[in-house]
Amino acid sequence: MNRIFLALLMSLASNSHAATPEAAAQSVNSLGLELHRQMPKNENVCLSPYSIQSALSMTYLGTSGVTQEEMERVLHLPKDKEALGESFAALNKALEVARENSKKQVAQSKKHGGPSEAVKLQVANRLFGQKGYEFRATFLSGVKNHFGAPMELMDFIKDPVGAGREINGWVEKQTQKRIRDLIPKEGLSEDTRLVLVNALYFKAAWSDDFNEQATAPKPFHVNGAKSTIQVPTMHKQEHMRYLNGSGFQAVTLPYAGNDLHFLLIVPDNINGISNVEKKLTPETLLACTKAEYREVILHLPKFKITPPTVPLGEVLQKMGMTTAFDKPQGSADFDAIAPKKPDDYLCISEVFHKTFIELDEKGTEAAAATAVTMLGALAMVEKPKPIDLKADRPFLFAIQHAESGACLFFGRVNDPR
Repeated sequence: MNRIFLALLMSLASNSHAATPEAAAQSVNSLGLELHRQMPKNENVCLSPYSIQSALSMTYLGTSGVTQEEMERVLHLPKDKEALGESFAALNKALEVARENSKKQVAQSKKHGGPSEAVKLQVANRLFGQKGYEFRATFLSGVKNHFGAPMELMDFIKDPVGAGREINGWVEKQTQKRIRDLIPKEGLSEDTRLVLVNALYFKAAWSDDFNEQATAPKPFHVNGAKSTIQVPTMHKQEHMRYLNGSGFQAVTLPYAGNDLHFLLIVPDNINGISNVEKKLTPETLLACTKAEYREVILHLPKFKITPPTVPLGEVLQKMGMTTAFDKPQGSADFDAIAPKKPDDYLCISEVFHKTFIELDEKGTEAAAATAVTMLGALAMVEKPKPIDLKADRPFLFAIQHAESGACLFFGRVNDPR
């Protein structure tokens, strides 16, 4: 009897310390904001902080020494690798729950009206490693357990171009053909030993569609200029989570199931986007998801962003992650991935990232992939006047997990054409 009671207590203690998504979400958003600030200022930008951090966190599990310390600091990661892996696993589980909840809402909507298409959210991680290379079993089991990333053996030595095509084909399949040619033709070489990849696909209907008949040409201040152009702009009036922040206004638009939403951040000044970008913090992003409901008249341009592959290696080095790229030579320490030998050790050669996003009256479709290549409710007393929010100037956006605030995508629209 005492043994049973003790086992029960141990089980309860274990469950009370179950991992949560918060640590992963915090690291995702912190890195995403810093990388966003490094992007060109007068261009449309779309990054997937979740995809980038997933690929780099898998890599981080294999670090030691100074390389580990640098990646902790630059990527905003905890020292406890096991806790990090468990938090990412919890976040991925929460995203699965969001997907299932949307299916339930769609099933109910057949009776009561509402969205007819459930959220499609596919996350896939995979390692592509050189045949015969001495990878550590503990690393391989860690990334598989926490990130669901199995190892697929390749032969980079004999055919790096063919290996690149095969990896790109896998990414293309995982992202419904929205991300093609993630790794450039010359992106791999006979010295490549490991490629860690995250692929993400997202397609969701709004919980409440925009009326296509209400879409009409409206003025937009491209790049914050005083002059305007006419762009197709959607319109709706409803209760939304609304935050009047420091120099900006923000609203969230839920997707089917309400566990994921589109976050819109519009600067108060026509040319104020740079100041807003400088001040944004992970705490602000989370506050947007918890804001009170207000009645809002929203004017939002339709847009589509399809940027080319972005190499992030140089940016990450400028942020302070240098030894991971073996600078100075011999400093990279990924001994936990494979034994470091004087004449044979791993380092990061490049981090490739590519995204796609399209938003219209029905909802949003987005995709992203990242490859790390390694060498070797409403309650109001009185009804206030609706808030008229016009996204008629450069604005920021995110696709967020509502509960944790984790940004699957984050970007800037300077020109919605």
